[in-house]
Amino acid sequence: QVQLVESGGGSVQIGGSLRLSCLASGFSLSNYAIGWFRQAPGKGREAVSCISMQDGPTYYPDSEKGRFTIVTDKAKNTVYLQMNSLKPEDTGMYYCSLDVGPFCTDHEWKYDYWGQGTQVTVSS
Repeated sequence: QVQLVESGGGSVQIGGSLRLSCLASGFSLSNYAIGWFRQAPGKGREAVSCISMQDGPTYYPDSEKGRFTIVTDKAKNTVYLQMNSLKPEDTGMYYCSLDVGPFCTDHEWKYDYWGQGTQVTVSS
């Protein structure tokens, strides 16, 4: 069955960096999208970034591509989210998700599978 396993979260100071990993297994699709969502305490999940095997990376909002970079290592079945210049508002649980359709979207309801999440805490 499809499994998504996140890792790489932790506690960092303002301005620090983290690289999140999403190890995906249990499917053999060639066209799909992997999304990263953040859920801050007391709030709903919001899209952070996505990478489509067909169209490449997308950032939400687009201005975040200056701080975040999403890449895929197909040989390792892993998607990485590099986060730099972290701010307190980046704090939350980060989930990766799989959309079996080929295109990225920031609508969480379109994603078919979810991981358990990895916690990111940014503080002074």
